[in-house]
Amino acid sequence: MAAGRGDTPPGLAPEDILALRDGAVVMLDQTLLPGEVTQVTYTEWPQVVDAIRTMVVRGAPAIGVAGAMGVALAANRAAAAGGSREEFNAELARAIPALREARPTAVNLTWAVDRLAGMLADHEGTPEQIASDLAVAARGIHADEVDRCVAMGQHALSLITRGARILTHCNAGALATGGYGTALGVIRAAYAADPTVTVIVNETRPLLQGSRLTAWEMQQERIPYTLISDNMTAALMAEGRVTHVVVGADRIAANGDVVNKIGTYGVAILAREHGIPFIVAAPTSTLDLSMPSAAQIPVEERDADEVRGLSLFGRHASPDGAPVANPAFDRTPARLVTAIVTEQGVHRQPYERSLGAAWAAAAP
Repeated sequence: MAAGRGDTPPGLAPEDILALRDGAVVMLDQTLLPGEVTQVTYTEWPQVVDAIRTMVVRGAPAIGVAGAMGVALAANRAAAAGGSREEFNAELARAIPALREARPTAVNLTWAVDRLAGMLADHEGTPEQIASDLAVAARGIHADEVDRCVAMGQHALSLITRGARILTHCNAGALATGGYGTALGVIRAAYAADPTVTVIVNETRPLLQGSRLTAWEMQQERIPYTLISDNMTAALMAEGRVTHVVVGADRIAANGDVVNKIGTYGVAILAREHGIPFIVAAPTSTLDLSMPSAAQIPVEERDADEVRGLSLFGRHASPDGAPVANPAFDRTPARLVTAIVTEQGVHRQPYERSLGAAWAAAAP
């Protein structure tokens, strides 16, 4: 079944970015921003898998929410088919691994899908009852992620000085989290407390999540920002035009190593060289304490055409068939991280202890 499309209303709420409705998952198509603000409606769980893979929805918390909604959608469709509990379970057994494996790096996806899978395993009700409970749980994960972001913004205020000039990389805003944002949640809270705060937005090659998405969000919020190409970062830091770096994360290891959008590691090195605090904002759903360090975390390699696709003066900017490396993420060592902010508070070295305590405090 083809996905349906419709324009979103002005003033995006969390449900405009991502929503589970009767028999459908509705997403804001982030591949079309900033030029077109359009929602897409998916009525089959394989469509949700494809939307995650093709980055219609992206950002670690948001794809976790999308994965949970995909499980609930699969349950809804299977229950509506009217088969036996065995047939219902078989359909969910197809959907769950496909959803959890749609993208390999962000742990939020497996975390959220596995939470719903655990409910399925323990549920003794009818398929209709199970589908209803999974839908409630998926919407609850969405609401919880938004609340976590709001809490992170408040916790981080102690780290941001008056008149801060905050550089951020990639997009860790409402679009990436289903509402409010991690790194951009910190920026929103800081700007609300101090309107002299300004933002420097890295464009974030190759898919330009900074220039396409973060700049768009800053415009929606009327927060002053300057867009730069990634290779301008060092020069601006040397000129004193950056006072803080705030980024999100796709997975954080037990020792505080951070896996985030490619280019983050370089920004962290530059921040250390220039004596600039490097702050990571991420919910506890992004922690993976099963990973001792980032060395064990898989890094997704994406299609070469994402790099080759840049056009200048109406022509491709690279030769046809140019060999390409396109890792979507990199690993930033914990020694470069000034602080990690979760909804539980501000965490510092030794991260094994502080993140472990945050995880325990967040446990249901």
